Amino acid sequence: MPGMNLTRAEASDRAKLLSVDSYDVTLDLTRGDKTFSFTTVVKFQAAPGSASFIDAVTSAVHRVSLNGVDLDPAEVSDGVRIQLPNLLEENTLTVVADAPYMNTGEGLHRFVDPVDNEIYLYTQFEVPDSRRMFAVFEQPDLKATFAFHVTAPAHWDVISNSPTPEAVEAGPVAESEAATDPQSNAGTHSNAGAPSNAGARATWHFEPTPVLSSYVTALIAGPYQSVRSELTSSDGRTIPLGVFARKSLMQYMDAENIFALTRQGFEFYEKQFGTPYPFPKYDQLFVPEFNAGAMENAGAVTFLESYVFRSKVTDATIERRAITILHELAHMWFGDLVTMRWWNDLWLNESFAEFMSALAAAENTQYTQAWTTFAMMEKSWAYRQDQLPSTHPIVAEINDLEDVLVNFDGITYAKGASVLRQLVAWVGQEEFMAGVRAYFGKHSWGNTELNDLLGELEVSSGRDLKGWSAQWLETAGVNTLRPELTVDDDGVLTSFAVLQSATAEQPTIRPHRAAIGFYDFATGGGQAGDGEAGKLVRQHRVELDVDGERTDVPALVGLKRPALVILNDDDLAYAKVRMDDVSLATAKAHLKDIAESLPRTLVWASAWDAARDGETPAREYVDLVLANIGSESDSSVVTVLMRQLATTLALYIAEEDQEETSASAAEALWTLSQQAAAGSDSQLQFAKAFASFARTASQLDTVADLLDGSIALEGVSVDQDLRWELLTSLVTGGRLGPEAIDAELERDNTQTGQLAAAGARAAVPTAEAKAAVWDAVVVNGDMPNAAQRSAITGFTRVHNTALLQPFVDTYFGSIRKVWATKSHEISSTIVTGLYPTLLVSQSTLDATDAFLAELGSETPALRRLVLESRDGVMRALKARAADR
Repeated sequence: MPGMNLTRAEASDRAKLLSVDSYDVTLDLTRGDKTFSFTTVVKFQAAPGSASFIDAVTSAVHRVSLNGVDLDPAEVSDGVRIQLPNLLEENTLTVVADAPYMNTGEGLHRFVDPVDNEIYLYTQFEVPDSRRMFAVFEQPDLKATFAFHVTAPAHWDVISNSPTPEAVEAGPVAESEAATDPQSNAGTHSNAGAPSNAGARATWHFEPTPVLSSYVTALIAGPYQSVRSELTSSDGRTIPLGVFARKSLMQYMDAENIFALTRQGFEFYEKQFGTPYPFPKYDQLFVPEFNAGAMENAGAVTFLESYVFRSKVTDATIERRAITILHELAHMWFGDLVTMRWWNDLWLNESFAEFMSALAAAENTQYTQAWTTFAMMEKSWAYRQDQLPSTHPIVAEINDLEDVLVNFDGITYAKGASVLRQLVAWVGQEEFMAGVRAYFGKHSWGNTELNDLLGELEVSSGRDLKGWSAQWLETAGVNTLRPELTVDDDGVLTSFAVLQSATAEQPTIRPHRAAIGFYDFATGGGQAGDGEAGKLVRQHRVELDVDGERTDVPALVGLKRPALVILNDDDLAYAKVRMDDVSLATAKAHLKDIAESLPRTLVWASAWDAARDGETPAREYVDLVLANIGSESDSSVVTVLMRQLATTLALYIAEEDQEETSASAAEALWTLSQQAAAGSDSQLQFAKAFASFARTASQLDTVADLLDGSIALEGVSVDQDLRWELLTSLVTGGRLGPEAIDAELERDNTQTGQLAAAGARAAVPTAEAKAAVWDAVVVNGDMPNAAQRSAITGFTRVHNTALLQPFVDTYFGSIRKVWATKSHEISSTIVTGLYPTLLVSQSTLDATDAFLAELGSETPALRRLVLESRDGVMRALKARAADR
């Protein structure tokens, strides 16, 4: 939509001009299924005689009154901004308008449950979408209080940042918004004071919030059900807790697990931060068609519904939910209590929440191996992002909202968290947390910049962090560390050095806090440092500062060369690591024999980097995974390895060998699923991966037999979600078609079932089916966000990539219009999801380059997404050449 962008210069000028006291927002959610109405009353100060604007994305503006003077809506509003002339020192603005419900997961999202036709609403405001629900000065440094008054069907729950008040009767609901289920108020939730008649309306008057940035305000409304609990904060307050979900999902909610993690997080963060939890309650709401993992709305955190488990899921998925819960809780301090002044310091929110969630999990929950998961998931994400042509410093240059919308990436989250972990290793954890405590003590309820935090950390640690910041936060790129060593005839080290390199595009050589581990085979003799016979265990460790292109390590000279040397042992540093020849040979032959999960993960990561960079043949990585994954005990590691295996088979294996290698990998995974312990996490992952990779006639026969029950895999229950995975495998292989999909949907006509069916239909391997998906997603383009994602995933699920070739020119001919006419979430999903990544060829690069040349620099965010996709094809060509 024209005018939706906001530049940093505009925001800075507006912040200098005015300050905001309060918002009083009245919403009527009973006016139909397309729009709702709002009345916003804003009180703010400004320079007398100046002019500014307020943000409001509307379908109709009925009234604008500024300091008692009515302005003509047609003259001052363009549907995105409302101009405010002739401001006084003290101002009161009233805006009465209608705004559209969204089906994109942005603004006020509306969803109808196919199970019972109940209506559910929720908001998603980060980055710039509170303006889609009420008139607001949409930037993080104009904090204010917010009072919401919400009229809705009386049988609904209405949740916001402040505790939910008693509802007041408000008359009949509009027929189009009435629920079809007259008993929809039944369940574990409570609407204190609300009439039970489903045709009635009620109004909830929420108390004003503390001062907040608008993007962490929230409204969640509908017949949600809840489970309640409470805890006592460090300052003695009782904090009510709530866990919410749709009625049709509540039977699957394991609320006690969520409450237990929440209590552990509260205990850890209040102690580490030295500041009590800042809000009066803490609700966690699992909402439909959510775009991200979760959102840190103050006291009312929203999560995607996939975290409500209706079927058996992997331990990795359960751990991921735990980390997400801890991540969002950390945001109550980092982000909500103290907020960045502008989006260039977004990393202050996300990197800290990412780091603290892993630290809390490792030190105060059952997930003591959280740093292994961090190394395998978060750091691999960071390394990938940091090698793209669009890489940027952690403290990024954010010129406008479009810049920040594409900056929720592996740098902002994972690299920032990795660098913070290294900083903690360098200055000491207690010194680091002392600085954090001082930071909260000084800046609570305010806005900050990087220097505000660095200043407190310098005081607490006694170190000058300006050089560290310049090298780590203000430059881009990832370094590579390699060992250089020599030995005498007896195998004793005569020299040992760490060599550091950088790319020509990002040439910074940085200081690293790192450890070097020496690993040898245990004899089982019970000696100190020994372990189970035949296992590789650490026998020696040295921690040091690596600086410059060469760092000699005299402390290791004189020691016997071990079987395996691991640079960056314990994963303190942010750097890619390569192994010496002896260590590489040991790793390939004995990876599964490394006793501990973290060093094993570091070896996995090094092997993946080398294959992805085209330094080693991709087929060697496939062989390494299939030979060792059966012994891998960490569920998150297995999950990532399965993803990397899929990427390798689809993109990095030489094209002429791709079919045979993929079929062999599927066969190996079926064998692994049979050999794995019955009912084990690994068995479930191997079985799902087999179904995904199956392509030969016999393999598809096996999938069909699993689906109809002709054969069984002991320990694996073919539940509803697994049925969809097996069916989609058969659809992709051409064994089943639309009739089978319709029959399965009749069996499972839920939101999850509808999304699975959309993906399966899009996977039908015919030109007509692919064209129908393209028209639905790109041409018509009115699908809800979650259905669109499922359709795109199914569209690109092919055994024969020739099915995608006809859409290359159409893609490049369409995406400029898509970008210009659709919301960010919808357009970015189309641009990245439908790029011809699987067509690894020079012609794909040529088509991309022609598009980029024509695009020029007029749309930087679109250009960035296409450049990143192009890099994937270029990398795949290099890897395929190495594989040959």
